[in-house]
Amino acid sequence: MNEPQKSGVEPDEWASLRTYTKARIALGKTGVSVPLKESLAFKLAHAHAKDAVYSQLQIDDLQAKLAPAGLPIHVLHSQASSRDIYLQRPDFGRRLDDTSVKLLNQLQSPSADICIIVADGLSATAVMRNAGLVVRRLIEKAQLASYSLAPILLVEQGRVAITDAIGDLLRPKLAVILIGERPGLSSFDSLGAYLTYAPKSGLTDERRNCISNIREEGLKPSQAADKIMHLIQAAFRLQLTGIALKEDDGLDGADTYREIEEA
Repeated sequence: MNEPQKSGVEPDEWASLRTYTKARIALGKTGVSVPLKESLAFKLAHAHAKDAVYSQLQIDDLQAKLAPAGLPIHVLHSQASSRDIYLQRPDFGRRLDDTSVKLLNQLQSPSADICIIVADGLSATAVMRNAGLVVRRLIEKAQLASYSLAPILLVEQGRVAITDAIGDLLRPKLAVILIGERPGLSSFDSLGAYLTYAPKSGLTDERRNCISNIREEGLKPSQAADKIMHLIQAAFRLQLTGIALKEDDGLDGADTYREIEEA
């Protein structure tokens, strides 16, 4: 009788930890190499990350997801005319093109308490998967708390600091931008939410707060809306955001947000 063939993969003593993380740990080994299965999984994750960087917002689908919120929706574009320019010139992604500036100047809406912005960032995939539910729930919570809301703004080829260019024109008291984060090899669909009190040109990253890793396998979108709302309420109470807004300022689960560098 033939004996069953062994896989040749040596088990890893840390394998039980894989239950708690998507990080590449306890891969095992075959001789001096990682198992073929893990090598192929790495290549697939790398491909997903690259695809996410070059993914595009599906504007019609995104507008349909946000329409139930009942707010006007406007589509803007940064000065980065293509994805390659966006990646090569981050500064272009922080400024609005002339058409977008003209559109915002023509809006007759008064200054609002909150302006919600959705931008592709470095992963439009993350936006398409996660932003719709976050925005709808956040709007519901803001309206229940009697905050006034500006139109929803969708920005193509945008970076976090485009918030400030928008702030110069619409002058909201606070802006929230939901943006695709830099893809990782275990999280190509991660959404970030950056909050800026009194956004205007010239601000730097220490004036913002971020809730990161919004996705089904991280901070779920429904929970993210709660976290963002807690942070908004604290920001209005203290009239600031950024490093001066600490986790003991009346926020639940404050360890889920942090100040990080711009995407």
